[in-house]
Amino acid sequence: MDKEIRKDGEGEVLFDIRHLTHTFETEDGKTFDALKDVTAQIMKGSFTAIIGTNGSGKSTLARHLNALMMPTSGEVIVEGMSTSDYSHIWDIRQKVGMVFQNPDNQLVAAIVEEDVAFGPENLGVPPDEIRRRVDAALEKVGMTEFRTHAPAMLSGGQKQRIAIAGILAMHPDCIVLDEPTAMLDPSGRAEVMKTIHELNEKEGITIVLITHFMEEAVTADHVLVVDQSELKMQGTAREVFSQAEKLTKMGLDVPVAADLAHGLREKGFKIPEDCLTDEELGEALCPYVSKI
Repeated sequence: MDKEIRKDGEGEVLFDIRHLTHTFETEDGKTFDALKDVTAQIMKGSFTAIIGTNGSGKSTLARHLNALMMPTSGEVIVEGMSTSDYSHIWDIRQKVGMVFQNPDNQLVAAIVEEDVAFGPENLGVPPDEIRRRVDAALEKVGMTEFRTHAPAMLSGGQKQRIAIAGILAMHPDCIVLDEPTAMLDPSGRAEVMKTIHELNEKEGITIVLITHFMEEAVTADHVLVVDQSELKMQGTAREVFSQAEKLTKMGLDVPVAADLAHGLREKGFKIPEDCLTDEELGEALCPYVSKI
């Protein structure tokens, strides 16, 4: 029987991760835990960032959200369906789309609009509806004018937006993006981040972003911090990034403003603990400037 979708004070739970452990076995027969006893919830309609150093387990966690991986122990519940129940895998993957680091690995057609149509065609969507979905998806990611272009002729940021459009055309409830900007230049990164924020804010699509760029994570509603296979911290971006010392000990950067605020507090300046942005830091320093 399907598990009930639990709710809390903030709304409906989309992902209910319960004591998730994932164990790998090496070629010589040794085992290691990529994830250890991870418990968390991700709310429907939220924007959640998952951060951690290389090898921390954050990408392994991402792949559990649409059943690309199965728990060794514990479970992941997606809208009431367990990823360990093979009868629900297809339903889960229709609800949760994945976008990976290298867009070239997701683009399969010679023409942009054909690539976006690939997913719904495989779902058996009627041709007229495919046309509507492709048009709508390209519009949402700002790529309508490139519909007849070859993906190979696009920039990295444009390719990643086409990959997102291909997922959108399948009408998912959630998009999980595994370091989608890691291979992009600053301009491409800005394009992709603008697109996924608009999808979250205007379309209500749940976003789960795996990233090593702290300036991307700080824009999320909620942040999960994975370190050495364990979930070490979670909370709002403000709650997490105000703990600069803990993050630094895990080998993570913090936003420049938060790091500077931490250093100033250590020198005796009265800067709020939750000072996170350049604007907030500037405001906090105003009383000191006025005394000069």
